[in-house]
Amino acid sequence: MTPKHLGQTSALPASPEDAVLDYVPNPRPGRTYLVRFAVPEFTSLCPVTAQPDFAHLVIDYAPAATIVESKSLKLFLGSFRNHQAFHEDCTVGIGERLFGEMQPLWLRIGGYWYPRGGIPIDVFWQSGPPPADLWLPSQDVPGYRGRG
Repeated sequence: MTPKHLGQTSALPASPEDAVLDYVPNPRPGRTYLVRFAVPEFTSLCPVTAQPDFAHLVIDYAPAATIVESKSLKLFLGSFRNHQAFHEDCTVGIGERLFGEMQPLWLRIGGYWYPRGGIPIDVFWQSGPPPADLWLPSQDVPGYRGRG
């Protein structure tokens, strides 16, 4: 589990498929706790118009054996800048990839997308019910009113 990106110069991957996510051992195995990544400037491209789409992502997970290394996550998320996909595909795809590779106890992702054509689209996915002893704060991203 030697991280590929941590402490190294790493280029932005050309696509999400090319991105390599690093996982390191959970420093608190046996503890149930929540890790949150807030990504207020996520971007991808519309698959129809190739215009940029913007979102505020919130990724919450309860680690099992490993945690995701944050630099590799940043590079993975950055690789979506030139990736054409609908909001639903980006949001659910990120959650499913993290869950499938890291195998946490539980994971959820909220994709709070800024409006295109006057309609904001919010997309939510979770791996299942959260562990009973997990403190689960709200994601605290307001409904669209400038999202700021």
